[in-house]
Amino acid sequence: MKNRLRVLRAEREWSQQDLADRLGVSRQSVNAIETGKYDPSLPLAFKFADVFEMPIEEIFLRD
Repeated sequence: MKNRLRVLRAEREWSQQDLADRLGVSRQSVNAIETGKYDPSLPLAFKFADVFEMPIEEIFLRD
């Protein structure tokens, strides 16, 4: 699954660790999801949506 996490983080000037802290996950988890090595669970995808204040569909894109 493709995603816009790197762009969204950059717009807010957040590091991967900053985002991980907001989500309550490890920096390694954020990196794996951001690089497409891992797809987030649905509850975690909703957390991303809450943190970025946007719909899941605007963050995660179908291949």
